[in-house]
Amino acid sequence: MKKIEAIIREERLPLVRAALEEVGYPGITVSAVRGHGRQRGVTQQWRGREFTVDLLPKVKLELIVADDAAQRTMQAIAENARTGAVGDGKIWASTIDTIMRVRTGEVGETAL
Repeated sequence: MKKIEAIIREERLPLVRAALEEVGYPGITVSAVRGHGRQRGVTQQWRGREFTVDLLPKVKLELIVADDAAQRTMQAIAENARTGAVGDGKIWASTIDTIMRVRTGEVGETAL
């Protein structure tokens, strides 16, 4: 099993969720987060003054999927989160040794 985590732009979430529906993901956790990458934030103007926003609002997605679905899931996220501009985000996968469904006590892939 793989845990897929992705940091994406907030406005791309509806497109990414629709794409994940098509690939058939088992479940998802979505969190509002703030941060920056190489761009170190953006400079904006308001009422004639410039100010720097160094922690930009993003969305963090967390999914646990079967090994054979990991690449397909990551590809769906990437294709729908991509704008081509700096700040599109990152996706990474980690190996999950075991998982347990709290309600039933099921362990392993049946708990997905």
